[in-house]
Amino acid sequence: MRAIETEIIINSTPEKVWKVLMDLERYPEWNPFITEISGVPRKGEILSVVIKTGKDSQMRFTPTVVEVEDHCKFAWLGSFIFRGLFDGRHEFRIKKIGEKLTRLIHRESFRGVLTPVFMWAIEVNTRRGFQQMNEALKRRVEQG
Repeated sequence: MRAIETEIIINSTPEKVWKVLMDLERYPEWNPFITEISGVPRKGEILSVVIKTGKDSQMRFTPTVVEVEDHCKFAWLGSFIFRGLFDGRHEFRIKKIGEKLTRLIHRESFRGVLTPVFMWAIEVNTRRGFQQMNEALKRRVEQG
């Protein structure tokens, strides 16, 4: 298994971070990485997600929500063609670390027989996308 993990400290409460993170309709207003997302963020539901994969490229996929824990965790699992080939578990973890201080951990773990082949192609842009999204989320939450 391979993983990409980033984190950021947000000057706000976990509840406010969660509220922005779960407002899927508004992602196009602020999110430079996940440019579209629709569906119901509930375990077992299918989402439609569009991510920016490079300067002028994007990818659409339909992952399944695998975990939702209010104000704490939101995760989905996507697969390339079929499960076991190249699977990605995308996860947001929110942790209170102070009175009005929250750590967001933004992570994706990859499995499957094609993981070594695909990782070299996606790792740099994916990490950059995570970091850009984290910064944009921080601005959105802290500006109210």
